[in-house]
Amino acid sequence: MYHIKTLNKISPLGLNRFDQEHYVVSDNETNEDGIVVRSAKLLDYQFPTNLLAISRAGVGVNNIPIDRCSEAGVAVFSTPGANANAVKELVLCAMLMGSRDVDGSIRWVREQVESGVDVTTVVEKGKSAFVGPELYKKSLGVIGLGAIGSLVANMALSLGMDVYGYDPYLSVDSALRLDRHIHVVKDINELYKRADYITIHIHYTAQTKHMINAKAIAAMKRGVRFINLARGEVVDDDAMLAALDTGWVATYITDFPNNRLVQAPHVVAMPHLGASTPESEQNCAVMAVDELKDYLENGNIRNSVNLPAVSMERSGVMRMCIIHKNVPAMLANITTLLSKDGVNVENLSNKSKGDLAYTMVDLGTRVDAAIIEDVRKLANVIRVRVIE
Repeated sequence: MYHIKTLNKISPLGLNRFDQEHYVVSDNETNEDGIVVRSAKLLDYQFPTNLLAISRAGVGVNNIPIDRCSEAGVAVFSTPGANANAVKELVLCAMLMGSRDVDGSIRWVREQVESGVDVTTVVEKGKSAFVGPELYKKSLGVIGLGAIGSLVANMALSLGMDVYGYDPYLSVDSALRLDRHIHVVKDINELYKRADYITIHIHYTAQTKHMINAKAIAAMKRGVRFINLARGEVVDDDAMLAALDTGWVATYITDFPNNRLVQAPHVVAMPHLGASTPESEQNCAVMAVDELKDYLENGNIRNSVNLPAVSMERSGVMRMCIIHKNVPAMLANITTLLSKDGVNVENLSNKSKGDLAYTMVDLGTRVDAAIIEDVRKLANVIRVRVIE
């Protein structure tokens, strides 16, 4: 029986995929095998000894202590693509709001009514303050062509825009999703100098912090409209506000407000609405639960942020799952130890990701606890578990 702790409100559409015969699911489990979480802070969370995995119903994992999870042999999953359509639609909204100052025009109409003016008598004169360009035949630059960025790029193309994309880590799957008319550039400065609108869809890491800084903005076209629905920290607020003051950036639309940005002119700030749709929350919950179940029941890893992707059909009578450091001779050490005890290896898969590696071994015979303990005692082994 697996015990699953939920943090935040998780869609029942996802939680109902845990069958009651094998899972106990609640928000008050104390020695849980798995956690399903959205935005709750786990940075100081004390891991129970049983904890095997944390599944984030969303993409950003800044609320999870990844390094500490890796050291403890806890797999961390996210749900890339589950909220992609919701974010794509908000990008369209952001482009339109950034073009015609829809937000400012709505405030102006309300102000007229609140001041006692008959708004019907002033709209024709007042609307000139909110004029802005159409999207048609303008250029959009998309930084990051993953699940979200590829959808945005294709959508913009269908709107009649000229689309430039940049992604140094473009996967085969993402490339196949892109319309052939999208210009994929290898130099981000090529995108900067051509785009009338730029939208960014990358993960926030130490390497991407303040990626959009004064130097990057200076390489953009004057009057560019910039959209950030990724993470607030990928943009240097000081550089952005300075560019807005000079008009180099016409509008900054962000889903990550702070007091400085909200009070600045030419900023449209939203309260992190990117994935705030019922459909997105359901998709994320279903995906998070499915990933967690597959790992707990089969040892398979999909969409882990700290461990490599490894999936293998079950064979044999017992599966051994080993998280270990990515150092030479580990695979040889494991198989040598098993062969000494006369254990037949039916199937094996081994992959690495950064400093960590993951090995799954399907065994033809059941092994006793002593053999498992011998594997566990191998140098550089972090965690061993057996699935029957």
